[in-house]
Amino acid sequence: MPLAVLPLVLVAAVLHATWNALLKASEHPLGLATRAVSLSAAISLPVLAAVWFWQGRPGLMPMAWLVALGSAALELLYFIALSTAYRRGELSVVYPIARGTAPLLAVGVGVVLLGERLPVAAVVGVVCLLLGIWAVQRPSPAGAALVPALMTGVLIAAYSSLDRIGVRPGPPWLYGWVLWLFTAVFLLAYATAMNIPEARLTVAPGTSLLVGVLMAAAYFMILFALSVAPLAVVAPLRESAIVLVTAWGIWRLRERRGAWLRMTGAVAILGGIALLTTA
Repeated sequence: MPLAVLPLVLVAAVLHATWNALLKASEHPLGLATRAVSLSAAISLPVLAAVWFWQGRPGLMPMAWLVALGSAALELLYFIALSTAYRRGELSVVYPIARGTAPLLAVGVGVVLLGERLPVAAVVGVVCLLLGIWAVQRPSPAGAALVPALMTGVLIAAYSSLDRIGVRPGPPWLYGWVLWLFTAVFLLAYATAMNIPEARLTVAPGTSLLVGVLMAAAYFMILFALSVAPLAVVAPLRESAIVLVTAWGIWRLRERRGAWLRMTGAVAILGGIALLTTA
């Protein structure tokens, strides 16, 4: 495993934390997400087209196209749920709950539906996740943000499962590019159908482009890291963003109530994910 992948994943975690903080700071998170994904998709088009030619014009299997369509639809629902949660709740509560729910759901499916037996480390990981989620929302209960935050976690688990299937038949970067384009189309179509004026590409283009670049860079960095390093290494490093986002919410957004309990909860969630990934 190339050691260079470690700082790469950490940078991706910082980028992911940054764009989530900017999304939370926006008055219209879904509008900003729509503009960001659309602009980054448009700008990346010529670059990735050149890479596609340079790589010998590889193709995707029909199944991968269908999986990308399904995953993009889930990404649309993900951005809707995440934006709703950010409008209703605090960053240092919503983000850890959303990121911690996904691995819990994966474990639940494995145990209940597939009859899997958890090793001791995985059981400890589940306990850490549950205690961590309780801790981050205990000082200031998530309230109206709880359901969309949990739904965000469910959708993360769903599209991640599809993406693991989609990247197998062809080059992972090509699948990721197609998925990104489909997601942009779905977001724009939804914004047009729902008449969301804040989603117009002419609104705050500088901020939109910045968030879009951060989103795309973080996504493709992780995609590359997963192609050269095991998930057990990439996932815990990637989720270090939980601690970064929680710290940002407490420090910059002044979500100070129960700050130490929230930070402890964020660290517990990160530890739980690490245990589940390596168990």
